[in-house]
Amino acid sequence: MNETRPLAVVTGASSGIGFELAKQFAENGFDLVLCAENSGLGIAADEVRAHGADVHRVKADLATAEGAERLLGAIVATGRPVAAAALNAGVGQGGAFLDTDLADEVRVIDLNITSTVRLAKGLLPDMVARDEGRLLFTSSIDATVPGSFQAVYNASKSFIQSFAQALQNELKDTGVTVTSVMPGATETHFFHRAGMEDTQVGRQKKDDPQDVARQGFEALMAGRKKIVAGSVKTKAQGLVSKIVPGSVKAAAHRKMAEPGSGESN
Repeated sequence: MNETRPLAVVTGASSGIGFELAKQFAENGFDLVLCAENSGLGIAADEVRAHGADVHRVKADLATAEGAERLLGAIVATGRPVAAAALNAGVGQGGAFLDTDLADEVRVIDLNITSTVRLAKGLLPDMVARDEGRLLFTSSIDATVPGSFQAVYNASKSFIQSFAQALQNELKDTGVTVTSVMPGATETHFFHRAGMEDTQVGRQKKDDPQDVARQGFEALMAGRKKIVAGSVKTKAQGLVSKIVPGSVKAAAHRKMAEPGSGESN
Protein backbone atom coordinates (compact mmCIF):
# COMPACT_ATOMS: atom_id res chain seq x y z
CA MET A 1 0.00 0.00 0.00
CA ASN A 2 1.05 3.58 -0.70
CA GLU A 3 1.67 5.08 2.72
CA THR A 4 1.49 8.64 1.42
CA ARG A 5 -2.26 8.23 0.92
CA PRO A 6 -4.73 8.14 3.82
CA LEU A 7 -6.33 4.79 4.64
CA ALA A 8 -10.09 4.21 4.79
CA VAL A 9 -12.08 1.16 5.87
CA VAL A 10 -15.46 0.27 4.36
CA THR A 11 -17.65 -2.63 5.50
CA GLY A 12 -20.42 -4.15 3.44
CA ALA A 13 -18.30 -3.12 0.46
CA SER A 14 -19.18 -5.79 -2.10
CA SER A 15 -22.28 -4.02 -3.46
CA GLY A 16 -24.80 -1.25 -2.95
CA ILE A 17 -24.02 1.78 -0.81
CA GLY A 18 -20.83 0.26 0.60
CA PHE A 19 -19.38 -0.37 -2.85
CA GLU A 20 -20.24 3.17 -3.93
CA LEU A 21 -18.68 4.58 -0.75
CA ALA A 22 -15.51 2.65 -1.52
CA LYS A 23 -15.37 4.24 -4.96
CA GLN A 24 -15.87 7.68 -3.43
CA PHE A 25 -12.91 7.15 -1.13
CA ALA A 26 -10.75 5.84 -3.99
CA GLU A 27 -11.62 8.75 -6.27
CA ASN A 28 -10.68 11.16 -3.48
CA GLY A 29 -7.19 9.83 -2.82
CA PHE A 30 -7.67 7.09 -0.20
CA ASP A 31 -6.30 3.57 -0.08
CA LEU A 32 -8.78 1.06 1.25
CA VAL A 33 -9.43 -1.94 3.41
CA LEU A 34 -12.70 -3.45 2.16
CA CYS A 35 -14.72 -6.03 4.05
CA ALA A 36 -17.69 -8.20 3.11
CA GLU A 37 -18.68 -11.81 3.67
CA ASN A 38 -19.56 -12.81 0.11
CA SER A 39 -17.66 -13.72 -3.04
CA GLY A 40 -18.58 -10.42 -4.71
CA LEU A 41 -15.89 -8.70 -2.65
CA GLY A 42 -13.11 -9.66 -5.06
CA ILE A 43 -14.90 -8.16 -8.06
CA ALA A 44 -15.74 -5.03 -6.08
CA ALA A 45 -12.12 -4.66 -4.96
CA ASP A 46 -10.90 -4.88 -8.56
CA GLU A 47 -13.33 -2.17 -9.64
CA VAL A 48 -12.24 0.10 -6.79
CA ARG A 49 -8.58 -0.40 -7.73
CA ALA A 50 -9.44 0.91 -11.18
CA HIS A 51 -10.09 4.27 -9.50
CA GLY A 52 -6.46 4.50 -8.39
CA ALA A 53 -6.52 3.03 -4.89
CA ASP A 54 -4.46 0.31 -3.32
CA VAL A 55 -7.00 -2.12 -1.91
CA HIS A 56 -6.74 -4.84 0.73
CA ARG A 57 -9.80 -7.06 0.96
CA VAL A 58 -10.95 -8.96 4.04
CA LYS A 59 -13.62 -11.63 3.67
CA ALA A 60 -15.29 -11.91 7.07
CA ASP A 61 -18.72 -12.36 8.61
CA LEU A 62 -19.00 -9.32 10.83
CA ALA A 63 -22.07 -10.74 12.55
CA THR A 64 -19.61 -12.88 14.51
CA ALA A 65 -16.99 -11.81 17.02
CA GLU A 66 -14.42 -13.76 15.01
CA GLY A 67 -15.26 -11.83 11.85
CA ALA A 68 -14.93 -8.46 13.54
CA GLU A 69 -11.60 -9.47 15.09
CA ARG A 70 -10.39 -10.68 11.71
CA LEU A 71 -11.10 -7.29 10.17
CA LEU A 72 -9.52 -5.36 13.03
CA GLY A 73 -6.46 -7.60 12.87
CA ALA A 74 -6.12 -7.00 9.13
CA ILE A 75 -6.29 -3.25 9.71
CA VAL A 76 -3.54 -3.42 12.34
CA ALA A 77 -1.45 -5.55 9.97
CA THR A 78 -1.34 -2.71 7.44
CA GLY A 79 0.75 -0.74 9.92
CA ARG A 80 -1.14 2.39 8.97
CA PRO A 81 -3.53 4.66 10.86
CA VAL A 82 -7.17 4.67 9.78
CA ALA A 83 -8.09 8.13 8.57
CA ALA A 84 -11.74 7.27 7.94
CA ALA A 85 -14.07 4.32 8.38
CA ALA A 86 -17.52 3.70 6.94
CA LEU A 87 -19.33 1.13 9.08
CA ASN A 88 -21.93 0.25 6.50
CA ALA A 89 -22.52 -3.52 6.76
CA GLY A 90 -26.11 -4.36 7.57
CA VAL A 91 -29.00 -6.67 6.81
CA GLY A 92 -32.78 -6.53 7.05
CA GLN A 93 -35.60 -8.94 7.75
CA GLY A 94 -39.15 -8.38 6.57
CA GLY A 95 -42.32 -10.04 7.78
CA ALA A 96 -44.49 -10.14 10.87
CA PHE A 97 -42.38 -10.54 13.99
CA LEU A 98 -44.42 -13.57 15.08
CA ASP A 99 -43.73 -15.27 11.74
CA THR A 100 -40.01 -14.66 11.29
CA ASP A 101 -37.28 -16.98 12.54
CA LEU A 102 -35.54 -15.89 15.72
CA ALA A 103 -32.16 -16.68 14.17
CA ASP A 104 -32.82 -14.24 11.33
CA GLU A 105 -33.79 -11.46 13.72
CA VAL A 106 -30.77 -12.11 15.94
CA ARG A 107 -28.52 -11.88 12.88
CA VAL A 108 -29.96 -8.41 12.18
CA ILE A 109 -28.96 -7.40 15.71
CA ASP A 110 -25.55 -9.07 15.52
CA LEU A 111 -24.60 -7.44 12.21
CA ASN A 112 -26.33 -4.07 12.41
CA ILE A 113 -25.71 -3.35 16.08
CA THR A 114 -23.13 -5.62 17.69
CA SER A 115 -20.59 -5.49 14.86
CA THR A 116 -20.88 -1.72 14.68
CA VAL A 117 -20.14 -1.43 18.40
CA ARG A 118 -17.24 -3.88 18.15
CA LEU A 119 -15.64 -2.06 15.24
CA ALA A 120 -16.17 1.40 16.72
CA LYS A 121 -14.57 0.13 19.94
CA GLY A 122 -11.62 -1.13 17.93
CA LEU A 123 -11.13 1.93 15.73
CA LEU A 124 -11.89 4.95 17.89
CA PRO A 125 -9.15 4.70 20.55
CA ASP A 126 -6.37 5.16 17.99
CA MET A 127 -8.26 7.98 16.26
CA VAL A 128 -8.69 9.80 19.58
CA ALA A 129 -5.03 9.21 20.51
CA ARG A 130 -4.00 10.83 17.22
CA ASP A 131 -6.72 13.48 17.63
CA GLU A 132 -7.92 12.95 14.07
CA GLY A 133 -10.23 10.61 12.21
CA ARG A 134 -13.65 10.32 10.62
CA LEU A 135 -16.29 7.69 11.36
CA LEU A 136 -19.38 7.18 9.19
CA PHE A 137 -22.34 5.09 10.28
CA THR A 138 -24.92 3.95 7.74
CA SER A 139 -28.13 4.57 9.64
CA SER A 140 -31.47 4.91 7.82
CA ILE A 141 -34.50 7.11 7.58
CA ASP A 142 -36.17 4.05 9.13
CA ALA A 143 -34.38 4.96 12.36
CA THR A 144 -37.15 7.53 12.88
CA VAL A 145 -40.06 5.18 12.08
CA PRO A 146 -41.58 2.31 14.12
CA GLY A 147 -41.06 -0.52 11.65
CA SER A 148 -44.24 -2.53 11.36
CA PHE A 149 -43.27 -5.76 9.53
CA GLN A 150 -39.62 -4.73 9.88
CA ALA A 151 -39.65 -4.38 13.64
CA VAL A 152 -36.11 -5.46 14.51
CA TYR A 153 -34.45 -3.82 11.50
CA ASN A 154 -35.92 -0.37 12.16
CA ALA A 155 -35.10 -0.69 15.85
CA SER A 156 -31.51 -1.59 14.94
CA LYS A 157 -31.20 1.60 12.93
CA SER A 158 -32.67 3.60 15.81
CA PHE A 159 -29.85 2.19 17.92
CA ILE A 160 -27.24 3.24 15.35
CA GLN A 161 -28.67 6.76 15.21
CA SER A 162 -28.66 7.13 18.99
CA PHE A 163 -25.18 5.59 19.22
CA ALA A 164 -23.82 8.04 16.66
CA GLN A 165 -25.31 11.04 18.45
CA ALA A 166 -23.93 9.90 21.79
CA LEU A 167 -20.44 9.47 20.35
CA GLN A 168 -20.64 12.88 18.73
CA ASN A 169 -21.17 14.41 22.14
CA GLU A 170 -18.50 12.32 23.87
CA LEU A 171 -15.92 13.20 21.20
CA LYS A 172 -16.85 16.85 20.73
CA ASP A 173 -13.58 18.08 22.24
CA THR A 174 -11.41 15.88 20.01
CA GLY A 175 -10.41 16.01 16.37
CA VAL A 176 -12.55 12.93 15.61
CA THR A 177 -15.87 13.39 13.82
CA VAL A 178 -18.85 11.02 13.70
CA THR A 179 -21.39 11.24 10.89
CA SER A 180 -24.58 9.25 10.29
CA VAL A 181 -25.95 8.89 6.78
CA MET A 182 -29.69 8.16 6.64
CA PRO A 183 -30.79 6.73 3.29
CA GLY A 184 -34.32 5.91 2.29
CA ALA A 185 -35.26 2.98 0.06
CA THR A 186 -32.20 2.50 -2.18
CA GLU A 187 -31.65 0.30 -5.23
CA THR A 188 -29.55 -2.46 -3.67
CA HIS A 189 -29.93 -6.17 -2.88
CA PHE A 190 -31.43 -5.26 0.50
CA PHE A 191 -35.09 -6.00 -0.27
CA HIS A 192 -34.33 -9.32 -1.94
CA ARG A 193 -32.22 -10.47 0.99
CA ALA A 194 -34.87 -9.28 3.46
CA GLY A 195 -37.62 -11.24 1.68
CA MET A 196 -39.54 -8.06 0.84
CA GLU A 197 -39.84 -8.19 -2.93
CA ASP A 198 -43.64 -8.58 -2.72
CA THR A 199 -44.09 -5.39 -0.67
CA GLN A 200 -44.89 -1.87 -1.82
CA VAL A 201 -41.53 -0.58 -0.66
CA GLY A 202 -39.80 -3.52 -2.34
CA ARG A 203 -41.40 -2.70 -5.70
CA GLN A 204 -41.34 1.09 -5.66
CA LYS A 205 -38.79 3.24 -7.48
CA LYS A 206 -35.74 3.61 -5.27
CA ASP A 207 -32.83 5.99 -4.85
CA ASP A 208 -29.52 5.52 -6.65
CA PRO A 209 -26.85 4.14 -4.27
CA GLN A 210 -24.23 6.27 -6.04
CA ASP A 211 -26.10 9.43 -5.04
CA VAL A 212 -26.53 8.21 -1.47
CA ALA A 213 -22.84 7.37 -1.18
CA ARG A 214 -21.68 10.65 -2.67
CA GLN A 215 -23.85 12.67 -0.30
CA GLY A 216 -22.74 10.56 2.66
CA PHE A 217 -19.07 10.91 1.73
CA GLU A 218 -19.35 14.66 1.33
CA ALA A 219 -21.07 14.94 4.73
CA LEU A 220 -18.33 12.82 6.31
CA MET A 221 -15.55 14.95 4.87
CA ALA A 222 -17.33 18.12 5.96
CA GLY A 223 -17.65 16.81 9.51
CA ARG A 224 -21.44 16.97 9.48
CA LYS A 225 -23.34 15.12 12.18
CA LYS A 226 -25.97 13.56 9.93
CA ILE A 227 -27.49 13.70 6.48
CA VAL A 228 -30.71 12.31 5.04
CA ALA A 229 -29.25 11.10 1.75
CA GLY A 230 -30.85 10.33 -1.58
CA SER A 231 -33.60 11.91 -3.64
CA VAL A 232 -35.67 15.01 -2.92
CA LYS A 233 -38.53 12.65 -2.00
CA THR A 234 -36.40 10.94 0.64
CA LYS A 235 -35.23 14.24 2.09
CA ALA A 236 -38.88 15.37 2.29
CA GLN A 237 -39.77 12.15 4.11
CA GLY A 238 -37.04 12.94 6.61
CA LEU A 239 -38.52 16.35 7.31
CA VAL A 240 -42.09 15.06 7.61
CA SER A 241 -40.97 12.29 9.97
CA LYS A 242 -39.90 14.88 12.53
CA ILE A 243 -43.46 16.04 13.12
CA VAL A 244 -45.64 12.97 12.50
CA PRO A 245 -46.66 10.91 15.57
CA GLY A 246 -45.14 7.46 15.94
CA SER A 247 -48.50 5.68 15.65
CA VAL A 248 -49.15 7.36 12.31
CA LYS A 249 -45.68 6.47 11.05
CA ALA A 250 -46.14 2.85 12.14
CA ALA A 251 -49.43 2.62 10.21
CA ALA A 252 -47.85 4.14 7.11
CA HIS A 253 -44.91 1.76 7.35
CA ARG A 254 -47.31 -1.17 7.60
CA LYS A 255 -48.87 -0.23 4.26
CA MET A 256 -45.47 -0.19 2.62
CA ALA A 257 -43.85 -3.23 4.29
CA GLU A 258 -46.66 -5.72 4.93
CA PRO A 259 -46.08 -8.95 2.99
CA GLY A 260 -48.09 -8.99 -0.21
CA SER A 261 -48.74 -5.24 -0.14
CA GLY A 262 -47.04 -4.79 -3.52
CA GLU A 263 -48.92 -7.51 -5.34
CA SER A 264 -51.50 -5.12 -6.82
CA ASN A 265 -48.83 -2.63 -7.99
